[in-house]
Amino acid sequence: MMRVFLTDAVIGAFAIDADGKVIHKVVAPNDINRLVERVLKIEGDQPTEEFLKLVNELITNYGRELEVVVDIEGYVKHLSDLKLEVFFEPDNDVLLKFKSELPKQAVELGFIRSEDEYHDFMHTLSLAVTRSKLRKVAQKRDLLAVQAIRAIDDIDKVFNLFASRLREWYSIHFPELDDLVKEHIDYAKIVAELGSRDYVNEKSLKKLGFGEGRIKRIVSISEKSMGAELSNHDIEPIKTLANIMLELDRLRDELTSYLSSVMKEVAPNTTELVGPLLGARLLSLTGSLETLAKLPASTIQVLGAEKALFRALRTGGKPPKHGVIFQYPEIHKAPRWQRGKIARSLATKLAIAIKADYFTGRFIADKLRADLDERINEIKTMYAKPPPKPTKVEKTRGQRPRRK
Repeated sequence: MMRVFLTDAVIGAFAIDADGKVIHKVVAPNDINRLVERVLKIEGDQPTEEFLKLVNELITNYGRELEVVVDIEGYVKHLSDLKLEVFFEPDNDVLLKFKSELPKQAVELGFIRSEDEYHDFMHTLSLAVTRSKLRKVAQKRDLLAVQAIRAIDDIDKVFNLFASRLREWYSIHFPELDDLVKEHIDYAKIVAELGSRDYVNEKSLKKLGFGEGRIKRIVSISEKSMGAELSNHDIEPIKTLANIMLELDRLRDELTSYLSSVMKEVAPNTTELVGPLLGARLLSLTGSLETLAKLPASTIQVLGAEKALFRALRTGGKPPKHGVIFQYPEIHKAPRWQRGKIARSLATKLAIAIKADYFTGRFIADKLRADLDERINEIKTMYAKPPPKPTKVEKTRGQRPRRK
């Protein structure tokens, strides 16, 4: 029975006899992308295309009366399924000696021009393999970004519910404060820190960061408030609710900071283009970076507006021009007649950025942002004035006939 030593190296698959002589080989193509896939397969104990071809050719030439020695454990099962007698020997002397001579073999095969060039090439290949691995890990980390943005949205809902309850509750004691302080977080600070309106004074409000004009108005009105007098026993639970709101606000800031770091790692182009929060909301709507990367720009444009879109399709009304990307400052600040055009331009650039994040990992956001800014300025110039309103005849023509 013939004893053959098989190995799957970067440059190809080789069959070696007991004397260390190569008796058969299948050389891999000198293409960095295909070699990256090849290395990842070898590391994953999965037979490569070249190795499978080598084994099939050996069986054709020598039959199945072969005693095969391999140094990759995952290959044993495949070779056993082919009815070959297989031995797994990772420290086999013949294979170790052959691998130590790979640079020389690569030059003789014409795979590379010199041994020095081989080492440089291997360094480049190693970096490419590492980038590919990191990209795959990052693709899983997109789920962390999805959960973080959903947690932030949940905090916002709870915070607003608590804010409404706090204002109604505290207004029993100091109703005028509701009109004087519109920001929920400032209102919560006053209640949490001061409690009773009897402790509202210029020094305490200045310590909380309020301006001189507002301080004078609050102090003046607190002195003649029409609210009910409450004891400390009644004030304490209200202060507790206000403190919980402040804790929620701090937690939101922490999650936002965390989300920014994750999004820069997972989707740097998308984050640079629209920011971490909007980028993460797009991820949340689709469930993963992979799903988002496979969507066309037209779908990205209306993500988050599915109900309005289906209603328009059902009734024949106007479809929405934008979904969650309305949060992009240049869209929601723009006049109504410009928003659809800006949304379409943004969605186009977003589709490119997301695909670059998922498929290549190359950073191209600088160019995308420059192109987008140029297009937005062009839209603002060309469509500075609103379009003329359609006449009654044009409106009638645009309507779909009713079904009888």
